[in-house]
Amino acid sequence: MLWMEKSPRETLTLIVSPEAIFLSTFVMIGQNRQAEFSRKKADHDYEAQELELRHNNELTRLVHALTVEIHRAVTTAAADATAAGDDAGHAPAP
Repeated sequence: MLWMEKSPRETLTLIVSPEAIFLSTFVMIGQNRQAEFSRKKADHDYEAQELELRHNNELTRLVHALTVEIHRAVTTAAADATAAGDDAGHAPAP
């Protein structure tokens, strides 16, 4: 190119400029694809976390209900045992 032109800078600029345009276009396409992938992954992760939270809340409610039921059964049994012990201690002598 040097032997054809006295100043090859204009020709080099004309060659390099479209290359830079195409390169930047492909980089932007790649970034857009990556951003779309990241958005879809974030949406999926959010849905999975929400489902896990709902399951955990339901399990917590069930454990609480079982705890209340066990407490009620234990206190009822203790009250019955106390009442039976009081009745045995106050029974009239024959």
